[in-house]
Amino acid sequence: MRVVASDQAVNLIEEQGGRLYVWLKRGRCCGGVTTLASATAAPADKQFRLVGGDSRFELYLPASLTRTPEELQIELRRFPRGIDAYWNGCAWVV
Repeated sequence: MRVVASDQAVNLIEEQGGRLYVWLKRGRCCGGVTTLASATAAPADKQFRLVGGDSRFELYLPASLTRTPEELQIELRRFPRGIDAYWNGCAWVV
C-alpha cells in the first residue's frame, strides 16, 4: 500500500501526536455505502495494527482488515479541521 499524504495533513497529524488511525465506516442509508473515517486518537471500541505510514507519522488500520487499497490518500479537511482519507482516490470503499 502506497501512502500519499499532503504536507498540510502531515503537519496536523504531527501536531496531534504523530499517529493516524483509519477505519471503515458503513453508512445506514444509500445501500450501506462504506467510507473511511480517520482520527489522530484511536476510538475506544476498535483494535488497530501499525501498517507504516509516512516517514513523519505512524499509520494504523483495523486489525481485522484483510484487504488494503493500492493507494491511501491523506488530505487536510478545512472545516471542521481534520483529516480525510481516500481509498484508491475514492471517498468510498469498493
